[in-house]
Amino acid sequence: MENSILIARFVGPYIIVIAIGLLLNLKTYRKIVEGFFDNAAIVYIAGLMAFVAGLAIVLFHNIWAMDWRIIITLFGWSALIKGTLFVVSPAASVKMAQVFIKNIKLVVIPWIGMLVLGIFLVFKGY
Repeated sequence: MENSILIARFVGPYIIVIAIGLLLNLKTYRKIVEGFFDNAAIVYIAGLMAFVAGLAIVLFHNIWAMDWRIIITLFGWSALIKGTLFVVSPAASVKMAQVFIKNIKLVVIPWIGMLVLGIFLVFKGY
């Protein structure tokens, strides 16, 4: 349980800051995403960082209990998978990003949910 609380304290604010920034600055974030995939080195480094962060969470918190802690496990697995995709198949990542860039609702709706999730994790962590 201590690992769960520690990771919730870290991941919760991280999600909240990204969600608020994205939701308040949609045009800027669209430009960032468009530019991000133009630089293969940045995609690769971001992939490595997501892979390492996801792997760390999975190694220290691979808990599949039917309570709030599964959120952290799923976050770790999603970061691990996303990082793997960025490193192994950057072209597929570009195609997925283009879909999201074209339809902003595909970005806004999930990030509203992520904001709620981040607040929930902060509540659990603190």
